[in-house]
Amino acid sequence: MDRKNVLWILMLLPLVALGEAEISDPLTDLENIAGKLVFYQMEGNATYVRDTGELASDIPTETMFELFNPPKNFSLAKFTYTWDLGNGEVIQGTEPVIRYNYSESGNYTLRLKVGGKVTTLSPLLTDVYSTDVQVLDAIKNIEMKGPADYEVSQNTSLAFHVDGSPPIWVCWRFLPNCVPDLTGGCTLTMLYENTLRLNHTFTSTGVHCLDISVRNEISKLQTSFSIYVKRSNNAHMFFILSCAAILIATFSFIAVIACRPRHQNRTQIATSSNAVFLKNNDSEGQSRILFNFHDAQRGEKEPLLLQFGAPYSS
Repeated sequence: MDRKNVLWILMLLPLVALGEAEISDPLTDLENIAGKLVFYQMEGNATYVRDTGELASDIPTETMFELFNPPKNFSLAKFTYTWDLGNGEVIQGTEPVIRYNYSESGNYTLRLKVGGKVTTLSPLLTDVYSTDVQVLDAIKNIEMKGPADYEVSQNTSLAFHVDGSPPIWVCWRFLPNCVPDLTGGCTLTMLYENTLRLNHTFTSTGVHCLDISVRNEISKLQTSFSIYVKRSNNAHMFFILSCAAILIATFSFIAVIACRPRHQNRTQIATSSNAVFLKNNDSEGQSRILFNFHDAQRGEKEPLLLQFGAPYSS
């Protein structure tokens, strides 16, 4: 063998070794198929990544198996996926992603069995992934229970029904006359049920706004309610009773004056109707007039006025 042929053989050896490396089974040196599960939920035009194990009920869900393959040993491998959703539904396929939704809230265990091989002669390598999923009801509505009008200066109790799975964080505030307050904060309340009860005393009449912001682990909602505050009925009743008392006092005074008996001076009437004029001449030649009054009813005579006049000659 000459020197030229030896050089050709040395050049071909790396190529042969490379070819053998390409046709070797990459799964024979691996003990398992490493990866992770990622959950996505689509609502409207928004897509949410659920990486904490909480999902919203009755929302389109997409679960993907992301393969860890730093050396790209699985580039030629073929995989099969068996998804057990934990609610009685099992889905099989060759794609690392499924689309489904949980119709009811609750706790589920999702199991994924992954199988992979490069060729028909390669051994089948399988692995099983399991994760606990908590399905919660999203908050979609807040309903006010009771009337929408209240009285001023009274301790008022308001009740609201918040759908969605608790625990629920609620942040609320009242805005007099619905004037926005950019500097003020809100009162934070934690709900472990679906009923929110608020106690508040309105200090002014008119339209007030109640801003409420609620959220749980998988959703949030913000809304506002208009509340009409009117004057207290007690104030109206006090005003009516006061007016009624004044009217009653006025009519009573008028009735007393109108029905009071009129007593005439009987003495003056008797003396006026029973006056007797007498003329008497004394011994000195002077005359005097004597007014004599008497009471006809009592039969008494009593001189009341005696006046001496000027001399009178007959």
